[in-house]
Amino acid sequence: MGAIVSSLFGLLFGTLASGAWIGISLLTTAIGLALIFTGIPVDKLFPQYVFNILTTPDLVALPLFILMGEFLFRTRLSQSLFSGLAPWAGLLPGRLLHVNIVGCSIFAAISGSSAATTQVVGRMTLKELLKRGYDPELAIGGLAGAGTLGFLIPPSTVMIMYGVLANESVLRLFTAGFIPGLLLSLAFASYIMIRTTLKPSLIPESERALRHMPLSKRFAALKELAPVLFLILCVLGSMYGGIATPSEAAALGVLGAFLVSWSQGSISLRVLRDVVLGAVQTCSVMGIIILGASVLGNITSTLGIPAAVANVVTALDLAPILLIIALIALYLVLGTVLEGFSMIATTLPVVLPLVEAAGFDKVWFGIFMVLVVEMAQITPPVAFNFAIIQNITGRSTSYIARVTFPFLVIMIMFVILLALFPQIVTFFPDLILG
Repeated sequence: MGAIVSSLFGLLFGTLASGAWIGISLLTTAIGLALIFTGIPVDKLFPQYVFNILTTPDLVALPLFILMGEFLFRTRLSQSLFSGLAPWAGLLPGRLLHVNIVGCSIFAAISGSSAATTQVVGRMTLKELLKRGYDPELAIGGLAGAGTLGFLIPPSTVMIMYGVLANESVLRLFTAGFIPGLLLSLAFASYIMIRTTLKPSLIPESERALRHMPLSKRFAALKELAPVLFLILCVLGSMYGGIATPSEAAALGVLGAFLVSWSQGSISLRVLRDVVLGAVQTCSVMGIIILGASVLGNITSTLGIPAAVANVVTALDLAPILLIIALIALYLVLGTVLEGFSMIATTLPVVLPLVEAAGFDKVWFGIFMVLVVEMAQITPPVAFNFAIIQNITGRSTSYIARVTFPFLVIMIMFVILLALFPQIVTFFPDLILG
């Protein structure tokens, strides 16, 4: 077994160090292990396995949600969000800083992507908040933290990927993400309220008048949220209304995103070309990663690697909470060099059996994986949200890392809370889906 494990890591890190794509590295490692340690006829079974994985029904939703995100990226949805939420956010301590949190939470419910959520919401809110004189540290840190909700609040591309690789229901994962997503956004908002209450100078004096805006204007602003609510109804409403499966809901979301783009005058031949090219590029990269991870997971299971590692960890007799803390530390380190999808693909075949042996549910672990992927989004140097915020603000990576750190700590504490009380994740899908 030692020779097999050494070959696994040697092949994987060797191909990664050569500069190969993550998906190609995973495939190369899997095929290498199969040729060296098994008698599997790779040339005959590999094409069939490729077909079986890439035609998995749950995987159909992934390119559709990506296509929907490409459409939404090119609409004026962020302006509508800001206009509709600002009058109501003015009632809370922290005023318009909460537009980042609520705006990201709402957009997460229609995009399925952390990067898209950060880009679309941040493109409007950050410039407006900084122009009005809000504290840049809270504004930028709040956006970086809240932008990660794009993966936790369903629909989520990460959940689809995990569901396919772990053979778990995507709909159950989507349902399990609701309560943790809302609680995490509430934790972010609470931190902002506490900070601004203890130090009122973080809010510009001129913005305190927002508290006294007439109620009629607040209700009038709600019409700006109509496109967003329409899209949420298309996607989540159709799924939980029993009208559509996740894949069919994704198709409705694409249609809804197209209609919103068309109604806002954002559709042109050039835009359609950019949408299609962007979706094809993203889907191709993710498809290779999913395929490579699936093949590697199958080969490692055949060779008995996950079972051997599980036996070693079981022999250590770690308490479940200590195992989770160790995994958090592991993924925080991995998050500095790998992006989220690659973290799941490279570690899930080995880690999932450990977690199941410790008594955790696969759906719970799916939400755990989403949260650690979110942490990777704000853990430099490989941090997609940082790159997006840098592009918007021109700030340095070290500055963004510093102002985002409190929100990273909140996420770590939140994951530990979910480990102590896993019912926070599991009770809602059990209630809704049985």
